Amino acid sequence: MCGFIGFSGNLDNKEAILQKMMDRIVHRGPDMGGMYTDDGIALGFRRLSILDLSDAGAQPMANEDKSVVVVFNGEIYNFMELRRELEAKGHTFHCGADTEVLIHGYEEYGTELIYRLRGMFAFVLWDAKNKRMFGARDIFGIKPFYYYPVPDGSGLVFGSEIKAFLEHPKFVKAVNENALRPYLTLQYSATEETFFKGVYKLPAAHYFVYENGKMDVRRFWDCEFDPQPQNFEACADKLDEVVHESVAAHRIADVKVGSFLSGGVDSSYIAAVLMPDTTFSVGFDYNKFNETNYAAELSDKLGIRNRRKLITADECFDAFPDIQYHMDEPQSNPSSVPLYFLAQLAREEVTVVLSGEGADEIFAGYEWYADTPAMEKFKRLPLGVRRAAAAAAKKLPYFKGKNFLLKCSERPEDYFFGQALVFPEDEASAVLQPAYDNGPLAHELAAPFYARVKGQDEVTKKQYLDMNMWLPGDILLKADKMCMAHSLELRVPFLDKKVLEFAETVPVDYRIQGTDTKIVMRHAANKTLPDEWANRPKKGFPVPIRYWLREEKYYNIVKEYFTSDYAAVFFKPDALMKLLDDHFHERANNQRKIWTVFTFLVWYKRFFVDEK
Repeated sequence: MCGFIGFSGNLDNKEAILQKMMDRIVHRGPDMGGMYTDDGIALGFRRLSILDLSDAGAQPMANEDKSVVVVFNGEIYNFMELRRELEAKGHTFHCGADTEVLIHGYEEYGTELIYRLRGMFAFVLWDAKNKRMFGARDIFGIKPFYYYPVPDGSGLVFGSEIKAFLEHPKFVKAVNENALRPYLTLQYSATEETFFKGVYKLPAAHYFVYENGKMDVRRFWDCEFDPQPQNFEACADKLDEVVHESVAAHRIADVKVGSFLSGGVDSSYIAAVLMPDTTFSVGFDYNKFNETNYAAELSDKLGIRNRRKLITADECFDAFPDIQYHMDEPQSNPSSVPLYFLAQLAREEVTVVLSGEGADEIFAGYEWYADTPAMEKFKRLPLGVRRAAAAAAKKLPYFKGKNFLLKCSERPEDYFFGQALVFPEDEASAVLQPAYDNGPLAHELAAPFYARVKGQDEVTKKQYLDMNMWLPGDILLKADKMCMAHSLELRVPFLDKKVLEFAETVPVDYRIQGTDTKIVMRHAANKTLPDEWANRPKKGFPVPIRYWLREEKYYNIVKEYFTSDYAAVFFKPDALMKLLDDHFHERANNQRKIWTVFTFLVWYKRFFVDEK
């Protein structure tokens, strides 16, 4: 739910500035707005009413003497349990919103409150007596949080979306020259500093204390896979139990709740447990890119209404500048486009939807985690032989079979940097201008995460990396931004503290065996779903960009961006046009590379050319 914005320090016309910043994120909360200002602080809030629809649940929310004030985006699923605990300690509540447990929880526990929360959240608490800010982001990074230390040292700007910072008089808008190279490889903004120079993300599972002009950021939680011996059937039964409990917790709302449904096992499992009045699905009016029939068929079997929409290429290209505006940073995952239209469709009828994000990361659902039959055969060789072959291959230029040898070494640190690998690093350098051919390499970004799971098996290492990079940087970012663009709250029951606590105990061979993925989760889902849905291979959300870019109309749209004056600031124009022309004339399949560059240029034009 909702969005917030704020800044520390003192400015003239503080309320007017805050109002302009709030207006930038009105899509996150169209139902109500509120602000709080005092010496040294300004807090603004836009509300999407979900729990306690009365004005009593409005934010910013304060305690009785206004010594603690909070702005909060998200949902606390154990708030009733916390409320009873705090009431027993003498705290008095004035409304039914989950927000209030943050205020009284801080009064009672201080920053230790963060360890008691179950939910998705980003929040800031202002401690007026101590002139201190305390804020945090949930353990998965479901809800966004950005901050900008003012360059002259006069304060901190923070909020749910970067675009609101543009209205702050001390915000200096500039492109972070270190963000582009890793983005070309990974397709999302992978550095802690965003594409806006000086603007940072608060990482998932971190909290901060801001006091006396200093920002102290600390991690408060970490995923720790610790497989336990257990019976397969009992493991599936327990998994099914925790998923049902999580869905029950995530469905609590005083507004109508629906469900996204793609036809794959993850969203199908959630929808079948939730049993909403309506499920929502989108596809493309293009040959073999419409899978909504699976969603419709399952909805019929469950006795649920299914609403579907087929999207055209024209609709996608027309909406793309708005999509990148709402994203705040360039993000070229093609599935962002259909998700934007899916959220638009759902918002016509509901305020909250449940979806299946996160199952692949915590139960090992990606094909990259699995061994092919050829890899299984090669792995019969002694590990020392395989590692020696991989070490030799790593030093050589690319050759056919190099990646195979690296993967068979059982050292994902040498080759696996997440689900997307768009431009290999040497190819990224070949298209970039020298001033932007810098910033960390993908393996440098991944190294600190691999260091924390040193000694674990290779599947666990890959899962851990994806949970810390891919999940918050790509999957959850687009889920939040595309849904909030239409004032729709997305909830993800697989990404729940209790579900993950169980997932940490699942043996590796219950997650992956050969080419079979999410084994025990599929078995658990099969208790609710028919075989066809429980065992359907993962397909993601296919988008026909390969074919669009071979049509003259869309080729010309991209060409206009690639040959623009501003494109030449960042890229070598001839290299871009070769990518585009080779794809258009079917000499190569460059769609992902083209789309990734195109996405950046659409984002740049929207924020730096169209908006001075």
